Amino acid sequence: MAAQRSIVICGGAFAGLALALALRQGLGPDVPVIVADPALASRPSRDPRATAIVAACRRLFEAIGVWEVVGPDAQPILDMVVTDSKLEDATRPVFLTFAGNVEPGEPFAHMVENRLLIDALVQHAEAAGVTLRATAVTTYDAQPEHIAVTLADGSTIEASLLVAADGARSKLRERAGIATHGWDYDQSGIVVTVGHERDHQGRAEEHFLPAGPFAILPLKGKRSSLVWSESRREAARIVALPDDEFHAELEKRFGLHLGEVKALDRPRAFPLGYFVARSFIADRMALIGDAAHVIHPIAGQGLNMGLKDVAALAEVIVDAARLGIDPGQADVLERYQRWRRFDTVAMGVATNSLNFLFSNESTLLRGVRDIGLGLVDRLPPLKSMFIKQAAGLSGEVPRLLRGEAL
Repeated sequence: MAAQRSIVICGGAFAGLALALALRQGLGPDVPVIVADPALASRPSRDPRATAIVAACRRLFEAIGVWEVVGPDAQPILDMVVTDSKLEDATRPVFLTFAGNVEPGEPFAHMVENRLLIDALVQHAEAAGVTLRATAVTTYDAQPEHIAVTLADGSTIEASLLVAADGARSKLRERAGIATHGWDYDQSGIVVTVGHERDHQGRAEEHFLPAGPFAILPLKGKRSSLVWSESRREAARIVALPDDEFHAELEKRFGLHLGEVKALDRPRAFPLGYFVARSFIADRMALIGDAAHVIHPIAGQGLNMGLKDVAALAEVIVDAARLGIDPGQADVLERYQRWRRFDTVAMGVATNSLNFLFSNESTLLRGVRDIGLGLVDRLPPLKSMFIKQAAGLSGEVPRLLRGEAL
């Protein structure tokens, strides 16, 4: 009977809702799946940001039935160029180019507006019979046979498993006594959507500047999403500028290759850091997404890492339940941790190294990295390996990331 108890997910953003849909699909209607998050009361979403969804995670959204809704409004990234220069340089030489397909006709990533994706996830979760509670998880009590989860409205749910998908400042992770290791960067990421006169043709650009990467990511129409790294002090100064002065800073970095450019929303700055939880599991609890790890956006992998957590945890839970095993017991959760923690640490080390290598004024390091980029550009098998890795299709890939239903 324990295996039939509820699964409670604390956090109603991308990872929490995607997990709920995957579990509903894999477990059927007999196991209640509950998502608790006060933010569920705020609909439709007004999140102005956009996210790069890599090929493996697009396959996950296809498998849980969401991509058919958001796909028509998603912009495929058809190719990508990488440059390395100083802000005042007259030209930005291209050191590395990537064709955009991991398979013929399958782009390695799509740009999706957050509000469209979150609304589609909420609607599909409701239609699939997931219970959405617009309230917080306040406390829990893990017992040998179940975990008692108390919500802010005073109700208590006896569950097999509690999933912490409550973000980088996870209260559940803190209450479980799970420490994190990592550090803050003296950087903030400025996020803004811009319009431009000419069509981007599906091209993404990553300009490595001394303060950090300046990424231009294509959206539907003559629009792009920018992720722009600066020192925290400089980022705070830039986002506080009047519109005309902000435009001057933007144009200095964006250039005029797509014609006149204009900010379409207010720029916002987010502090950047790196941390990984020392454990992804506790008694009858699993951590996913930003509750488990936060990495630098330099490789565009943050949300995608969380969706990989979703795919692995959903597969582990469904496999256990089909064998009549309690999905909240320790050995089941340990399988999830083994699957995801090494990959997460490896990606964190890689993004940290890239940020160190590219976000500096060193002429020596600039020479080394430009030689390295040039060598990669001339070795198609190595480029293919990088594309496959970036697309989430290397290593032991969970079924959902292969596009297979659970």
